[in-house]
Amino acid sequence: MNTTQAAISLRLRRLEELLGTRLVERTPRRIRLTSAGERFLEPARKYVKAGRDALEIFKSEPARLAIGITHHLIGAGLPHLLRLVGERETGVTLHLRTGGTRTLLDLYDAGELDAIVVLRHDDVRRDGETLSREGFGWFCSPTFKVPTDVPLPLVLQPDPCNLRAMALRAMAAAKLSWREVFVGTGAASVGAAAEAGIGIALMARSAAPAGLVEVQDHALPQLPQLDVMLVSNITGERTTAALRRISKVFHAGGAAP
Repeated sequence: MNTTQAAISLRLRRLEELLGTRLVERTPRRIRLTSAGERFLEPARKYVKAGRDALEIFKSEPARLAIGITHHLIGAGLPHLLRLVGERETGVTLHLRTGGTRTLLDLYDAGELDAIVVLRHDDVRRDGETLSREGFGWFCSPTFKVPTDVPLPLVLQPDPCNLRAMALRAMAAAKLSWREVFVGTGAASVGAAAEAGIGIALMARSAAPAGLVEVQDHALPQLPQLDVMLVSNITGERTTAALRRISKVFHAGGAAP
């Protein structure tokens, strides 16, 4: 019972005082139930079992984990990430929301999300845990011919978007001309447009589709790395375990397998 004999004696004495009758006879040679104790034992066992059964109702209820992940990191590795959660955590119902970093931070602060995985674009928010550093690159189809004599065709996300702003700042700093050929929300749509050969996309390396190649042999500007940040208020045992599995994916460097 992970306790001491003295503690058990004290509990027993308090129980007898509560019931107003002796439950146990004590002699120097033996301890045995009184007749009242014998009558009390079976109903008491049922009482304790009923209490345990009541608690089990909450344990069997699926735990809810509402998590937001920035769409800049959601790519072809999403099924792998979800598989890690589902293969062991059958008692957790996952509510996944994707969006931009600012949107997810607002939803978290409003109490609509239990945890978020976002990119740290500045030093305004410092209450999260850094999981990894994410690198970015310029990606295109293997058959795409990068033009050298006309503005670069860019596949971008809509404004306001931190990655869009990063791309345009980099192009301006390098004094390169560009034109917008596709606008789509999230790494999946931008990656699909780049795979279709429409243009060049700025993407997180961990979220870039396998069918894309990173442009290496042209004078495209270098891009900074950003922290991948976890912000969470999770306390439940099962939801904490599920969130830990998700965090390990990003600790390993992104959602791709």
